[in-house]
Amino acid sequence: MAAHRKPRQRSTGSGTARTAATIALAGAATATGFDGTGHAEPQLTPGQVKAEVDRLYREAEVATEKYNGAKEKAEAAGQRLKELQDQAARKEERLNTAREALGAVASAQYRGGGLDPALQLALSDDPDRYLDNAEFVERAGNRQRSAVAGVRKRLREIEQLRGAAHIELTSLKSRQSELRRHKKTVTGKLGTAQRLLSRLTAEERARLDGSPRASRTPGARDTLAAPGPAASRAPHSRAAAAVSYAYQKLGSPYVWGATGPNAFDCSGLVQAAYRSAGVALPRTTYSQIDAGRRVSRSELLPGDLVFFYAGISHVGIYVGNGQMIHAPNPSAPVRLAPLDEMPYAGATRVV
Repeated sequence: MAAHRKPRQRSTGSGTARTAATIALAGAATATGFDGTGHAEPQLTPGQVKAEVDRLYREAEVATEKYNGAKEKAEAAGQRLKELQDQAARKEERLNTAREALGAVASAQYRGGGLDPALQLALSDDPDRYLDNAEFVERAGNRQRSAVAGVRKRLREIEQLRGAAHIELTSLKSRQSELRRHKKTVTGKLGTAQRLLSRLTAEERARLDGSPRASRTPGARDTLAAPGPAASRAPHSRAAAAVSYAYQKLGSPYVWGATGPNAFDCSGLVQAAYRSAGVALPRTTYSQIDAGRRVSRSELLPGDLVFFYAGISHVGIYVGNGQMIHAPNPSAPVRLAPLDEMPYAGATRVV
């Protein structure tokens, strides 16, 4: 019977299946190595390292802008809380002064043989509750009624301020929690990127970066292009001042969350440049794109803000000739770069 068996036929797709399985396993091993949950360290080419590091930097930048936004809102909530607390303190001082004045009258009346109900209110441990007694108003004299009304008004105002301060405190705590969450995301992704880069030699890192090594040295900014021509073509003197500031910061390190004067992230550089020109810009890329008038790419002039990626997560300052100055990422300092270096998303003219 064995002699009559048909020979086993090979499936024409078996080679493809094995190849797909091999690629899938390799991909799984790579993913495992990146998230730190596996034991095998995949051997990546410099090109693969660059692709993964670029992805991590983009994701970290998105988280950085969210961190910057949360920080801006936390600072605003903290400022509002302080203002409310200051207002409450001032009103409490005026309340105490009014109660002291009524107390002096109460002492005089007590020595005269009685204590007016209005003064009982002013000296009560719980004056607000005492005021709820409608009969009190009928018994108080006009003059004392006016004084007590002032006390009551201040009590109400203080309670309102305390309620508003409680709301702001809750908001502040929420923003602080959000800050910690975004910070953890940023530092985690940047740490993973750094570990990947540490596998490469200095020469490999320099080749992947694609920028002149001289631009990383402290004295390099002296050899870089001067801002004169670019600033002269700016549509406004303030835009020209922002461009000049950006040129002065070439070679400065990228530090996430930094707004200068010696280190920057992308939106921090833009904010600092225009701050130096007397223009207040919002902190994040998401807000900066709406801080002026949108312009097309063909209309770009020096000083315009140029944005990148679908999520508007990166920004630079246009300086003419298809170039911008921006703070790229932790592996590269503030530098000149072509607009085509990243997916272009739009532009805004601030002044």
